[in-house]
Parts: sequence; C-alpha cells; structure tokens
Amino acid sequence: MKVILLEDVKSVGKKGEIVEVSTGYARNFILPKNKGVEATPKNVNDWKLKKQHADKVAAENLAAARELAEQLKDKSVTTTMKVGENGKTFGSVSAKEVAELLKSQLNLDIDKKKVLLPEPVKGLGGYRVGLKLHPEVTAEILLNVTEE
Repeated sequence: MKVILLEDVKSVGKKGEIVEVSTGYARNFILPKNKGVEATPKNVNDWKLKKQHADKVAAENLAAARELAEQLKDKSVTTTMKVGENGKTFGSVSAKEVAELLKSQLNLDIDKKKVLLPEPVKGLGGYRVGLKLHPEVTAEILLNVTEE
C-alpha cells in the first residue's frame, strides 16, 4: 500500500515522502496514529499543492530576509555605559539589550536569540553585531557604546 507520510516514521521514511508499506502496517499503525494518509490520487494532488505553497512561502520569507539585511547594512544603534575614574566600564551590553535597542531605535522586533553576540560587550567603542534573520541570511549592524 502506498502511503504519504505526515511525520517522520522510524525505518520507513521522512515527512512528505510517498512510501510503499505492507497493508497491515498501514492499517494498524500509520493510519490510526495519523502518521500518514493513503496515497490516493486526490491525496497526492493535495500534498503536491501544499508543498508548492510551502515552497512559495519559504521563498518569499527568504527574499524578505535578504531585503531586510540589505536595509540594515549601514544601520547602527547606540547605547551608553557608566565608566569609572580609570576608564573601566561597569556592566556589559548583552544580546537582550541589543534586541531592546533594535526595537526602540530602529523599530525592529528581533528575538534576543537571533542576535549573534559571542560574548557580552564590556568596553566603549564600535562593535559589529550579527543578526540571524533567516537560516540562510545573516545581517550585521554597528553597536556604538559611549560613555554615560
């Protein structure tokens, strides 16, 4: 029996594949647990349409991420830090604070987990900060840290 898998099934196949399994396995395991549907012409056609739509949406998201990365190329955000008498800074700027700066200064809502900051910024000056906008697209902005 041919089955379209709706999720990964160990030792059978991955989600979206059309696989041949025994009739008993399909009737007793795959179909009752909603791990797949029978590969009738209607179901195959519906699956192809869903896949085309998903591919189109993924391409649109990738294009939007690339466009945003191009817009962010020359942008920067600025923050201030307290500095002691000998020029030593108090505290640091973390990924969470960079995300908040992006929201307040550039009106961008980017999750703190998408801010690529290897370690917190603990000094004054300009720093390049990466932003993971899409699995395939990374942008960079300039973080300026000035004295308070």
